Amino acid sequence: MTRAPDSPDRTPPPDSGAPHQAARGRVRLLGQLLGPRPVHAVRQEAGRVGRAARAVLRGPGRERDLVVQSLKAAGAALLAWVVAKVWLGDPMALMAPWVALVMVQATVYSSLRRAAQQCAAIFVGTLLASAAEALTGDTLAALAVSLPVLMLLANWSRFGDQGVYGATTAVFTLAAGSVTAASVGHRLWQTALGAVIGVGVNALVLPPIHLRDVRENLAAVAREAGDLLCTVAAELRSGDWDARTTADWSRGSARLEHRLETLDSARRWSRESLRLTSGPLRALRGVRASYVPPDTEDERWGRITGHMRALTRTLAIAADEDRAPAPPDAELLRTYADLLEQIAGACRAESARLLGEAPADDGGRGLAEQPRRELHGRLQEGLREHAGREGAPVTVLGSLLLQADSLWAETVPGAVRRG
Repeated sequence: MTRAPDSPDRTPPPDSGAPHQAARGRVRLLGQLLGPRPVHAVRQEAGRVGRAARAVLRGPGRERDLVVQSLKAAGAALLAWVVAKVWLGDPMALMAPWVALVMVQATVYSSLRRAAQQCAAIFVGTLLASAAEALTGDTLAALAVSLPVLMLLANWSRFGDQGVYGATTAVFTLAAGSVTAASVGHRLWQTALGAVIGVGVNALVLPPIHLRDVRENLAAVAREAGDLLCTVAAELRSGDWDARTTADWSRGSARLEHRLETLDSARRWSRESLRLTSGPLRALRGVRASYVPPDTEDERWGRITGHMRALTRTLAIAADEDRAPAPPDAELLRTYADLLEQIAGACRAESARLLGEAPADDGGRGLAEQPRRELHGRLQEGLREHAGREGAPVTVLGSLLLQADSLWAETVPGAVRRG
């Protein structure tokens, strides 16, 4: 920021506001530096909210599941308040809605587990705080005695992430005033009531069953595998690839492995969501355990990802000028690129089948074998020709052909045996 020179006939006297001008300049500079960032962050967040809202309206998905879970939690808290305050006439209906609110979890099993953990933590916190109050006769002393012990117990793995509720309950118990056997029993009863209502609402009202994530993640693995194979094929065909290009391919195969970890997490989540959910409730929601692809599909796509990692590693070695193996000639690489595109088509067809966008008997199994056999035969001829001339390209081509055969055999089970 520039400043106009002072006029010779209007020189400001010393300390006549220069510090204030400098301060205002610093404020303006700070605003210029920081101003756009909060606005940009707000716009980004608004965009995310808008996309999530559209996803809720579009159809079933993770966003709609979150909306359902939130509404169920709110409904459980309201029901617990009505039961405790209206039906049972409790003048301090606090614990029941509070506990019911946090009992509505992503699965019925996790709700039941968290109910046991939280009830245990609240019971321990209430009893220990009451005992400390009875022994010391002073609220501050009771807090000083009970809180250190409860915070240590909060780290006990048996409590999970619910251990801190023991300490907070102790604070509420002692801050409420006089601690009597009736008030302690009342608090424990309210806790148990809220837990029963929260778990009951979660289990009986649209029980959360997460089977969609496994299928979606499997479809994503297949789609991303096909995309990566198409990228490799296109760049091999153009001949414009080097060590930097192969590094990108290697990162793509690493992302596939990360996607497999997400798939494994979704698989565990789906198994947990099926625990403690009754058959009639599943039927009411139209949920079938057979909707989830079998575990063998995870293993199959894990092997496919491993073959793709080996393929990209072989190409990375061939692109390294300091390594002995050299890539095959351009014509053979173009043929190999055609073969990779055949495999990529099978991967994408499998992704579409998993998402219900293709016939159940498709997924690459109906693709013609003849083009693949012809491409494979041309590569085999090239391999024999190279074997008579030089060794290095034979090593690379043989490894690439082996990985392509393995990919095809896993992507289209039984196709290689039929061919």
